[in-house]
Amino acid sequence: MGPVLEVQDLHQAYGGHEVIRGLSFALQRGAIGCLLGPSGCGKTTVLRCIAGFEPVRSGRILLGGVVVSSPKTSLAPEKRRVGMVFQEHALFPHLTVAGNIAFGLKRDGREARLRDLVQLVGLSELLDKYPHELSGGQQQRVALARALGPRPDLLLLDEPFSNLDSELRERLSLELREIIKVSGTTAVLVTHDQHEAFAIADEIGVLHQGRIEQWDAAYNLYHRPANRFVADFVGQGVFLPAKVLAADRMEIELGILSGSVPRQNGGEVEVLLRPDDVVHDDASAMQAEVVHKAFRGAEILYTLRLASGRKVLALVPSHHNHALGEKIGIRLDVDHVVAFAPPG
Repeated sequence: MGPVLEVQDLHQAYGGHEVIRGLSFALQRGAIGCLLGPSGCGKTTVLRCIAGFEPVRSGRILLGGVVVSSPKTSLAPEKRRVGMVFQEHALFPHLTVAGNIAFGLKRDGREARLRDLVQLVGLSELLDKYPHELSGGQQQRVALARALGPRPDLLLLDEPFSNLDSELRERLSLELREIIKVSGTTAVLVTHDQHEAFAIADEIGVLHQGRIEQWDAAYNLYHRPANRFVADFVGQGVFLPAKVLAADRMEIELGILSGSVPRQNGGEVEVLLRPDDVVHDDASAMQAEVVHKAFRGAEILYTLRLASGRKVLALVPSHHNHALGEKIGIRLDVDHVVAFAPPG
């Protein structure tokens, strides 16, 4: 069985400005994919092309093996069997929860389908409420149930949590993934929030200037970024200069690392250190000064100044509460060495 969605060498432009530049990816049935990137990278444009709201300049979009978008073909949005959840939810204010979810359902079997949907999204007790009486999270679940109602082949989600606070986003991300997985629907999410992408998606494409820099699982994006843009955009970290000692050994200020050395002109590269690569160790002779701290509940993210003046980040259990200006012992614990040739 082939992919539910295939985007092949997609190009799109507004006037003379090319927004999408040769973008390709595919999703198998039941998979959740995500287009992750900063504002203006083209991710919402891709979603609109998939939905049929915009034509494509070149390339093809296939749903279930059938071409629905190309320079010569454009199947109407309502014929694509695609559901969409918008940023603003777009609920009908004059309809109850039941009315919103049932909107667009076929008359035959409507009541049974409505019961299944409200149970799926956990809204059975709120059927008679109106949108203005619901929390942001409840409104989101109504919008999701309505989009899933006609049993679409593909579900599209455009920054679904952009209007919610960070704590609610994190909780609802997990709920959203569970609901989509239970429904068996294939889905594409677009977001600028990597935590949202990590929580929901099986596969993530990092977009930059209309291109996918890397399409991969969250683990690989974080630990094995394909290039410096992905390394910078996904997660936190700092780059330290490294001296190449051999084909698989580099030396940074904090010690010697073993890993794949990228091609470089000269004998230096730059190594990415994540906060989890630097471990607080009172017994270590290597010292660093605390210059900033961000309390995160179970952990504190410390910014530490090394002897050279360069800074690194370290995640430390929050019961190790050190003062600004204090020097603490650190050591390296790097499982995945990420190194690139210096920019420029």
